[in-house]
Amino acid sequence: MSAAGDGEDGAAAAAADTVVLEITDAAASPSSAPPPPPIPVSALAGPLPSPTVLAVRADRSRLIESSSYFRALLGGSFSESGSGYVRISCDLGAAVQVLRYLFEPPGSFAISHHNFLPLLEGALFLAVESLLVDCERWFRTVRSRNPSMVVPLDFIIEAWFFAQKHGVTFVEDVCPGYLAQNFVQVISSRSFVHIPYDLLCSTIESPHLTVDSEKQLCEAILSWISASRQSCEQSVSNSADNQLSLLSKVRVCLLPLGFAAGTKRNCFEFGNNAVCMILNLLKDSLQTLLYTVTDDNLDSYRIRLTEYSKKIVLSGCPQLTTQFLYISALPTDLDAVFKRTIVSDVNDGCLNHYNGLVKKAKTLSFRNVRIVDLSKCPNVHFGAAILWMKWAFPELRTFIASYCLLFQFEDLQYLLLRCPWINEINLSIDTSVILSKYSIISSRSEVRRDVNRNLSSYYMQSGLYGTSVNPVFSNISKLILEGRNDITDMNLLEISMLKSSLCYINIKHCTLLTDDGISTLLLNCRKMHSMILSYTSFGNHSIQTLCSLDPSDGFSYHKDEHAHVMAFRLQELHLEGCEGISCAAMSQLVSNMNIVKSLCLRETSLADGALCNFVGSSLEYLDISETVVSMVSLAPVIRRNSNLSCLKTAGCRNLLFEQGEVQSTSGNKYGRFLQEITSTCYLEDVEMGWAFCPVRVDDLIPSFSKVRRMTVGLGTTLPENILHALPEICPFLESLVLRFQVISDRVVRNLLESSTNLQVLCLHYCLGSLTSFSFQTMAPALRILRLQWVTPWITNDDLTILTQNCNLLELLLSGCKLLDSNSQEIISSGWPNLACLQLEECGQITLDGVDSILDCKALEEVLLRHTGRGIGRTIITDAIRELPLLRKLALDLCDASEGGYDTPNVPEGKMMRSVRMSRCKKSAAAARSCFVEASSSSSNPKPVQHRETIVLEWSSRQLTTAVVEERL
Repeated sequence: MSAAGDGEDGAAAAAADTVVLEITDAAASPSSAPPPPPIPVSALAGPLPSPTVLAVRADRSRLIESSSYFRALLGGSFSESGSGYVRISCDLGAAVQVLRYLFEPPGSFAISHHNFLPLLEGALFLAVESLLVDCERWFRTVRSRNPSMVVPLDFIIEAWFFAQKHGVTFVEDVCPGYLAQNFVQVISSRSFVHIPYDLLCSTIESPHLTVDSEKQLCEAILSWISASRQSCEQSVSNSADNQLSLLSKVRVCLLPLGFAAGTKRNCFEFGNNAVCMILNLLKDSLQTLLYTVTDDNLDSYRIRLTEYSKKIVLSGCPQLTTQFLYISALPTDLDAVFKRTIVSDVNDGCLNHYNGLVKKAKTLSFRNVRIVDLSKCPNVHFGAAILWMKWAFPELRTFIASYCLLFQFEDLQYLLLRCPWINEINLSIDTSVILSKYSIISSRSEVRRDVNRNLSSYYMQSGLYGTSVNPVFSNISKLILEGRNDITDMNLLEISMLKSSLCYINIKHCTLLTDDGISTLLLNCRKMHSMILSYTSFGNHSIQTLCSLDPSDGFSYHKDEHAHVMAFRLQELHLEGCEGISCAAMSQLVSNMNIVKSLCLRETSLADGALCNFVGSSLEYLDISETVVSMVSLAPVIRRNSNLSCLKTAGCRNLLFEQGEVQSTSGNKYGRFLQEITSTCYLEDVEMGWAFCPVRVDDLIPSFSKVRRMTVGLGTTLPENILHALPEICPFLESLVLRFQVISDRVVRNLLESSTNLQVLCLHYCLGSLTSFSFQTMAPALRILRLQWVTPWITNDDLTILTQNCNLLELLLSGCKLLDSNSQEIISSGWPNLACLQLEECGQITLDGVDSILDCKALEEVLLRHTGRGIGRTIITDAIRELPLLRKLALDLCDASEGGYDTPNVPEGKMMRSVRMSRCKKSAAAARSCFVEASSSSSNPKPVQHRETIVLEWSSRQLTTAVVEERL
């Protein structure tokens, strides 16, 4: 391995107590070239003279003192011990790094992931004990640093392979824990699929494994499995065994039901078992947990919480109860009797043992958790859940419980009292289907019999019931109550107690609120800068409040006179569908908004006179759809707001006219709508119709090159060359909605093949020669497909091909009259994770009932209209019982096999928001067809207008039954 040399250089080096090391790279081919002249150790920090051989002049004593290898070679009985020239064959890079470590000053040389492996390899080969200790210390320190990925995943994988090859145990010990605590960052790396099986397995088994949700872990494992199936590194049998072993580590009872159902597409056995377990838990989770506590086998039911956790996402898990939350944070050393007591008391809503629990579990607080998401978890007792959050997450900042219909206003008050450090709350639910523009024939309400009557008594145990929120201690800045149409003016008055912190509120579709109630809120909460008030009674009174002088404004000397009003400071304002605003009030409001970034005035009284008064230049989002504005007022707005990324003008017919309702100011020349937007904006979200008339592809490049969402509707017809070039014009397109356009196979197929990011495709009432060829191509990214009166030719075979080519979460079909009862099985087996299914005028799909549709356990919304008279009387009860996530159900009495449907007051499911039943003019009881008899001159039946819709709508407290003179 090494040999002595002679000559004058060697003698001189020996005399000076130095030695020349000729290091040849072991991986290099032998060479007869003479060695390069020696260089000092200090020169190793710069470029090397040769990549394969190097001669270095070093201090003999330092080498002997630091390295067992050199101690034996230079100070022992070997022939080289007295020589001044020694040849070594090893990894050249590793040797260089070791020499730099030994001879450079400590402050100028540091271990990093760039040099760690060469240092470790050199330390092992040259037996540098101090370097081995420093390498171990550095590697262990990497894990103990702030829990964020500080070294690349590729480095960890390389280090793991090196450690296994050379038996470096400390690396093998550290790697799994490091990946476990940084798992959220690890799975986002492209190198994740290259992690070796044994390392991934050890990582998942680590007690430090940190994930946002069990779904996140399962998704990562499935992606790793998919990648491993494509490689040939393992035998088929070993690969299959490894895959099953990894999936067995997933706590399937914590998976969202929709996600678990979706895994059946590629891992049927795993997905089917997961769905069965979740459904069994829904039947009796308490007894299951009590048995598990007795057997001291709670791990499979524990939510993964570690000291590194930042986010807890349990959305979409109807099987979860409050007991799951508590057992996840209980100390492991608590005795089984105490655990059983806690589980039982939480179920009963009793707080007797709360203080004892806090005392025993005070060390189990997870201070890094900032976000908790309990959306679509209807079986959680929120009073007990709030207590859980109080002691488990003392630094919690965001709480999300959307689509939790039974979360009441008292729960919100209790949350604000118990967790005053929270600054964002999202309690949104589905908006009401009954809008003010509909004619209501009759309506009645009754209290829900399943409402929690013990809510007040539960909170009274805490001693806080009836206590007002102290605004001094409140940190709430953002509150979302969208869709909660049981919120009253009195509730809004209590919310206004948050005046010292509240900046953002969303009360969209809170229909019980009055203009006076909203005005009072605005009068109290003067820090508000973002408001989503769509479809409320927001009107002239509230506008007067926004535009009146603020007595608390400290900017008394601001040069802009508008700066002293609340409207001036608004950054986001959405007033869609607010019909109570006069033209004069709208003009006053718009003229006072100077720094607004997001503005929605859709379906309001906005006209040119008001929009011409808008002088803001900070707009990023503008929606003026269904208003009467023209280019006179819109053109200046577009020109001033170059940062505009979202523009929605659907239904604005006046954009076609050369002149609006006000005269153009002197010198104000404006071009066509398309000319204005393409000369100023780089849009990402567009919704257009009238006046949007591109002819050439160049008309849309480059201003549309960043578009991700596009809707084109009534008022324009895009030429085929534009539609076909959309993937080229909008390379990042994710959502496309076309209404009343002329389409073809060439257009649709090119969209599916070339728009690789396309997730949403909606074709409504489009014309053209579309055939089944359009969808005979893979579209792996597509998740939402709506085909409304464009594909009457679809057969079961076409539907089967569609299930093979895309993995849909939402499907809407109308006018597909060739489908039959077998279509149900194709849909349910092909898309087991389907969340929304809407079928209208689709042959005889439900002629034999709806059993297969009820097998789609992830369904949240179902619409069945004119799909075959075979739907049983108990469909509503059956659907609620069989579909745990179902929130909206729409039926047609024409499809009832027994003339009607039973309507329960107390649904077994707690998520049900609305049921709609449409009735035709012809009597269903008379067993007549929904179609008028075809005349002799017509070969097709003519659909009948629906007369009315019966609506059952649940809120957190009551059931409202209404008859609406519309087809909803």
